[in-house]
Amino acid sequence: MVMLNLLLILLAGGFLALLCERIDKSLPRIVALAVIIAALIYLITSISGLSALNALQASTPSDPSSWFMHFKTPWIPAFGIHIELALDGISLLMILLTLLLGAVAVSASWTDIQYRQGVFEANLLWTLAGVLGVFMALDLFLFFLFWEIMLIPMYFMIAIWGHENRGYAAMKFFIFTQASGLLMLVAILALVAVNREVTGVYTFSYFDLLQTKMDETTAYWLMLGFFISFVVKLPGFPFHTWLPDAHTQAPTAGSVILAGILLKTGAYGLIRFAVPLFPDASMHFAPVAMLLGIVGIIYGAIAALSQTDFKRLVAYSSVSHMGFILLGVYAWNTLALQGAIMQMIAHGFSTAALFMIAGALQERLHTRDMREMGGLWQQMPRMGAVAMFFIIAALGLPGLGNFVAEFLILLGVFQINEWMAVAGAMGLITGAVYSLILMQRSFQGQPNTHSDKLPLADFGPREMLTMSLMMIALIALGLYPQPILDVSQTALGGLLDSTALGITQ
Repeated sequence: MVMLNLLLILLAGGFLALLCERIDKSLPRIVALAVIIAALIYLITSISGLSALNALQASTPSDPSSWFMHFKTPWIPAFGIHIELALDGISLLMILLTLLLGAVAVSASWTDIQYRQGVFEANLLWTLAGVLGVFMALDLFLFFLFWEIMLIPMYFMIAIWGHENRGYAAMKFFIFTQASGLLMLVAILALVAVNREVTGVYTFSYFDLLQTKMDETTAYWLMLGFFISFVVKLPGFPFHTWLPDAHTQAPTAGSVILAGILLKTGAYGLIRFAVPLFPDASMHFAPVAMLLGIVGIIYGAIAALSQTDFKRLVAYSSVSHMGFILLGVYAWNTLALQGAIMQMIAHGFSTAALFMIAGALQERLHTRDMREMGGLWQQMPRMGAVAMFFIIAALGLPGLGNFVAEFLILLGVFQINEWMAVAGAMGLITGAVYSLILMQRSFQGQPNTHSDKLPLADFGPREMLTMSLMMIALIALGLYPQPILDVSQTALGGLLDSTALGITQ
């Protein structure tokens, strides 16, 4: 019941935040932070006694008893639909990341949200609940339900509390993700129908559908349904166009959740569903997927170079970084997959921090245009030092988590195709260029006339505490990534054995 209780804690916390605004307008954010911390403590205390986790025992994808946790109860038995939740090494890491960045998002909204705070914090908690459901659901109907549920509160967060062009950005985000989600629903229903022809029973269980026998053409088309849906959310080239608009117009907390958490649901879907359900079709499609990853890496970096909007530049950098994940997933060996998971975690912290910095600058300067900045380090030295740390983390400085992630991905890809690894490495060079341009235009150089006249407040204790925790996380990931690699390997070993794709280390 631990997994179900986590969902209930966040859902109930959202209603509590919504109601307590009547008592005090500042109370909802305190309630939201307390609820997330309570959920995090509950999860940590619950998993600390798991013998499988303590022994780091490998899980088998088709055997739920080998997973850390498994919960299943009938929901709509006539159609083989159950409330089925499970936890392995990959989903555990993603849930911990979700809760940690959820707390960061609440901190980001502390002064940014000035009206209807109860409704905002409720939507934030409900988004987190939907994301947790995506990471835990292993009944494909339930997975689709959570996939759609998490979009609704995020849509409202952009549409109500976003910036000047929020209506357009929110609608574009919703249309892209909703349309791709419906494509996945069609693929799920077709997969269930194919499985019924073989077994004679309806089932939406991931464990039952893993071994579904079908012809190559059917498998290929169903795989594409899942692939497109997940790559739109990732987002990968050429389905990325919703992301810069959504990030630019979203409130700071919304950008933190989008970049740090929601994009990772697409990567998780590829690793958990798209490849394992259709291993042969994925093997044949892998060169195309890896090519799209390389194009995304280079295109995102080049597009970032031409941006003058701080948030838009960071958004395009996310497109580039997500290209590394797509490249690593379809290399499908231990090194590349561990790198992809490490990239999901490290990118979550570094990009969430950069969006918090962008939000803090907009709150102080009332602009995101870097042409109106310059020399800000002189007036805000703490923010400047923090920005420098996360910018060099994002460009992949050795000793920090992002470097470990990209190094593992490229090393894994090199074992599959040397030229693709070389092409992907070009993203590291262009990434360094746009990252340093971001630092130079905003915090270095001569103070702009506009920014020089404003009395600018530096980061306070709350903001420094939030940033310090993320800095510690990235340093820990860079200097001692072994615990993360060990936990993820408990799931990756079984996935690699069951699909027999790529090179198994």
